[in-house]
Amino acid sequence: MAKKKKGKTKTTLKKKEEFTYRGYTLAKLKKMKLDDLAKLMCARQRRKINRSFRPEEELLLDAMNSDKDSIRTHLRDAIVLPDMVGKKIGIHNGKSFEYVDIKTEMIGHYLGELALTRRKVAHGAAGVGATRSSKYVPLK
Repeated sequence: MAKKKKGKTKTTLKKKEEFTYRGYTLAKLKKMKLDDLAKLMCARQRRKINRSFRPEEELLLDAMNSDKDSIRTHLRDAIVLPDMVGKKIGIHNGKSFEYVDIKTEMIGHYLGELALTRRKVAHGAAGVGATRSSKYVPLK
């Protein structure tokens, strides 16, 4: 007589949870007024929104509402709002534009946090004549 296995035989798949920002879904965040959205954000972002946006930031928000594929900007201090989710933004890092797909987890962050300005330093080997010991390295 064979023994029966005890326990679960079926594997349960975990559903991917829908993203929420402070308890609100993306659909609810998009419907919110800017003042109500500011109350959910951290102090620095809330202060920036309450003092109203600069003209350059207003132009960026207007460009977000257009049907352009990608938008380029130098505004690294602009806050990621729910209207920007799903857009591709080229953020200037001081030398070139780094294109970033805005995702729901980025809401409330600054654009400058998404495009780094410094790269990892990777030093090569010392060149010929750089040190006394390189005098004895065989040359091709």
